[in-house]
Amino acid sequence: MKLSAAICERARQSRDARFDGRFFIAVVTTRVFCRPTCPVQPPLAKNVRFYSTAAAALAAGFRPCLRCLPELAPGNRMATSGPALVRHALKRIDDGYLDDGTVADLAAELQVTPRHLTRLFEQHVGASPHRVAHTRRLLFAKHLLDESTLSIAEIAYASGFGSLRRFNSVVKATWQRTPGALRRHRAVAGGHESIRLRLGYRPPFDWAGLLDFFAGRAIPGVESVADGCYRRSFRLDGQVGGFSVAPAGGDGHALELHARIPDIRLLPELVTRVRRMFDLDADLLAVASVLGRDPLLSPVMKRHAGIRVPGAWDPFEIAVRAILGQQISVAAARTLASRLVAEFGEALDDAPAQEPDRLFPVPACLADARLESLGVVGTRAEAIRRLAQEVADGRIDFSRPDVASRLVALPGIGDWTAQYIGMRSGHDPDAFPAADLGLLRGAEEGERMTPARLRRRAEDWRPWRAYAAICLWRRYTAMTSGGN
Repeated sequence: MKLSAAICERARQSRDARFDGRFFIAVVTTRVFCRPTCPVQPPLAKNVRFYSTAAAALAAGFRPCLRCLPELAPGNRMATSGPALVRHALKRIDDGYLDDGTVADLAAELQVTPRHLTRLFEQHVGASPHRVAHTRRLLFAKHLLDESTLSIAEIAYASGFGSLRRFNSVVKATWQRTPGALRRHRAVAGGHESIRLRLGYRPPFDWAGLLDFFAGRAIPGVESVADGCYRRSFRLDGQVGGFSVAPAGGDGHALELHARIPDIRLLPELVTRVRRMFDLDADLLAVASVLGRDPLLSPVMKRHAGIRVPGAWDPFEIAVRAILGQQISVAAARTLASRLVAEFGEALDDAPAQEPDRLFPVPACLADARLESLGVVGTRAEAIRRLAQEVADGRIDFSRPDVASRLVALPGIGDWTAQYIGMRSGHDPDAFPAADLGLLRGAEEGERMTPARLRRRAEDWRPWRAYAAICLWRRYTAMTSGGN
């Protein structure tokens, strides 16, 4: 859904939260840029400029507002604007690729020249890849200054700045204030073992539906859903921790992340993964502009306002779970996953009470695992072993754009599995496992539905077929439970 200047003007005048993060308002008289929801008196239209990203506003010489806090705005995934190459590059930057790598490295991975990549970014994002990465670090640091109890030195390193001196210089150049002066409350120095952060989203948000999805698939010991809160353990770059996510209090549109993390430098990646897991950057207006016109899906979208695509913490984990779930029920797949974790997962003896106390097995652990003893069918057990070996050896990299073709080349992994993995962990809004029984039954309107017919039907749902899949699953669940 491309935003015109007229749409942006109406959204800023009405402070429409559905547009939060989809564009930013720059005021030429103050040299400040704001979110559409900024509470200050709207400036005159003649003094306003619109930018699609915070990076573009920063590149144009504007500084982030201290009232509406652009660092808390949901992300703009640009899912339907710009070429696929730019979208993939943005995802890699969100993953922290340019914290250690270079633009030349990123361009080489995408098989283009650095000059061409930069030109595409300037055209479609309004800023260079380097500027996008810099903005990501700067706004994440401001987020931590506002909400965390980390020391300023810890914030500097957590947000990817090479030194405290560099961090102080960049912050002062941006806001004309030191990091200490920017803090909105008195923070306690040190202590990153427990961190709480608000993670913003665009309303509405179907939290109950998303939580139900995770609850039905939660692996005991690794994750849990209780009292309106999702909890899980994790391993990240060899470090072990845990987190919980629940709706934040107050009037803001946000979830609250409570994380235990041993290495503060892992915090940006943890936040990025959690945002994707809960689909916090979904562009619901764009989704509704396509799916809301379909008489099959429209009633589901109205009944479950703010529908999201449930993501996954780890792509290898969801790939294993997808193979386990081939041609069996969700409950049966969960049982097999629970046995696998109990047998091969690592126990966390120091996990806090009431928190998940096991880790999902790493690829090397499953490369030669005898899964048949757990009740896994031989062909699926072999598929998991082969996948685990390929990932452990580095031959399959889930961050690469060609990962789907590499997956289906493996025995035991077909289109359904690859599409499901792409939908849950590849963050592909157009992934669509058309052969799924639940989707086929959910799409029926009297006549028996086949995968071929459903694929043809789903052409009208591009590029949001993953959201259509969630609608069809919801419709099928309502049909089988006697709901409307």
